[in-house]
Amino acid sequence: MCGIVASVSTRNIVPILVQGLQRLEYRGYDSCGVAVHADGLKRARSTSRVAELQAQVSAEHLEGGTGIAHTRWATHGAPAVHNAHPHFSHGSGAGSNARPGKVALVHNGIIENHDELRAALQAKGYVFDSQTDTEVIVHLMDSLYDGDLFEALKAAVAQLRGAYAIAAFCKDEPHRVVGARAGSPLILGVGQDHSENFLASDAMALAGVTDQIVYLEEGDLVDIQLGKYWVFDRQHQRAAREVKTVHAHSGAAELGPYRHYMQKEIFEQPRAIADTLEGVEGIVPELFGDGAYRVFQDIDSVLILACGTSYYSGCAAKYWLESIAKIPTQVEVASEYRYRDSVPSPKTLVVTITQSGETADTLAALRHAQGLGMTQTLTICNVATSAMVRECKLAYITRAGVEIGVASTKAFTTQLAGLFLLTLALAQAKGRLSEEDEAAHLKAMRHLPAALQAVLALEPQVISWAEDFAKMENALFLGRGLHYPIALEGALKLKEISYIHAEAYPAGELKHGPLALVTSAMPVVTVAPNDALLEKLKSNMQEVRARGGVLYVLADADSHIDSSEGVHVIRMPEHYGALSPLLHVVPLQLLAYHTAVARGTDVDKPRNLAKSVTVE
Repeated sequence: MCGIVASVSTRNIVPILVQGLQRLEYRGYDSCGVAVHADGLKRARSTSRVAELQAQVSAEHLEGGTGIAHTRWATHGAPAVHNAHPHFSHGSGAGSNARPGKVALVHNGIIENHDELRAALQAKGYVFDSQTDTEVIVHLMDSLYDGDLFEALKAAVAQLRGAYAIAAFCKDEPHRVVGARAGSPLILGVGQDHSENFLASDAMALAGVTDQIVYLEEGDLVDIQLGKYWVFDRQHQRAAREVKTVHAHSGAAELGPYRHYMQKEIFEQPRAIADTLEGVEGIVPELFGDGAYRVFQDIDSVLILACGTSYYSGCAAKYWLESIAKIPTQVEVASEYRYRDSVPSPKTLVVTITQSGETADTLAALRHAQGLGMTQTLTICNVATSAMVRECKLAYITRAGVEIGVASTKAFTTQLAGLFLLTLALAQAKGRLSEEDEAAHLKAMRHLPAALQAVLALEPQVISWAEDFAKMENALFLGRGLHYPIALEGALKLKEISYIHAEAYPAGELKHGPLALVTSAMPVVTVAPNDALLEKLKSNMQEVRARGGVLYVLADADSHIDSSEGVHVIRMPEHYGALSPLLHVVPLQLLAYHTAVARGTDVDKPRNLAKSVTVE
């Protein structure tokens, strides 16, 4: 979601700040800005792309050694320049008695008590230029400032309720930036020549600048100056945080021969799956961390917590866990779970699924589950250094690499691979996985990269479908059993990037309502593997054809479904059994992508959406 870059340096830091914002563009944003200390507070802001901000910065000759920069995804207040960060304080008082403002600030997150703080500050004479909750923080720090910016930050965060990552500087202290984090990620980058230090919301922002990273913990405050820094914990005690070498290669964000990042990432899936499974020679619980065998033996159920695409991967995993490992499994939307009464069990394995490891709703759901006494926790995550990995007892790190496109593709399929490994490891720990079955599953998993390459070769046929879909405004997706979550994911992809209204249903539910929507203007995508439910699915397809609906069917080679009038069939290269969802989702990703391209939408940065959702 929103991105932060900040620095104190002896050189002009503006080019690095702007470059950092460019590397954070993948998170999603609708405005951006940069502010520097240049004999006072100076800034540039834009509701266009970072490239336009860069042009503005060059035209205005904005330079300085201390600065902060931000990409904003609108929550409070519309996407407009006056709501864009950085925000400046104006000082209290009216007219000729007004005191000049001192503080510049950027913020990720949501301040829940901003209304009451705003009222108190307005009573003191502060004037607000924006509708943002962020402007409350900058005026609050200004009101508390008494010569020490860090003390002002410390006093300010004590009054804040909500989630935040903050970076701020003051015109009276030209070589200092202070920061704080609670519920939103913030990292410290240690300058390699000891003349500069950095703050950022993501290590990617500092790729090529420094690889020495300190991951700030929940409640930490940080003070960076020229060649030195201090970290304090939530009790305001000095804290020693490990400096890690993190290689966040900016090359991962290069498009190469592809038109969009989403297309690139769809075609990276064979490699991503191979990397995720690298080193898996056999099924052992220790793949998920030390002590996993004891945990797996002790638990008697699984609770999966996730959001969006990750939730759908969890829904697919439920079928595996119950059919292969014979473990009762519940899948919850993370944003809903902690707001309802549930029945906790200490013998439940709580599994979180998240690409970034910083998803606010999923982190909050995890902490809620832990607070209910469910302490056996495991995460399937793509970022080894994330808050989710630090807060869970066990973890499996997928190796999808950096995913730039907002609509997740390779992160989803690598999550499925990790969840299938988890299913096998739990089955083994429970004595429910024979040597023969283990060998067969491992053989199938090792073949996945080659199988995915064969599916990607179907792209020209999918493009033909996309030409039809680009003319539509609605679509239905159908699946049965293990492939119903894949239908859900296919519908989500189409609506995310093409803006076509799409819904997914278990095919057996057609006659219970959705069939009323079926006309020749409502394309119906059907995921039709040759499994035990195929004959039932064929009957559902006939229900669609009888109402004039047009079918688009992903069928296995031996499923005996043929193209005819109103029935368009793409044949998958092979039937893949339990791992079939990893293959069937790929044509649905390609369908969404090529439909969006045909409609001329912003594929990688769809409207209103962000990549990493770090606010509730």
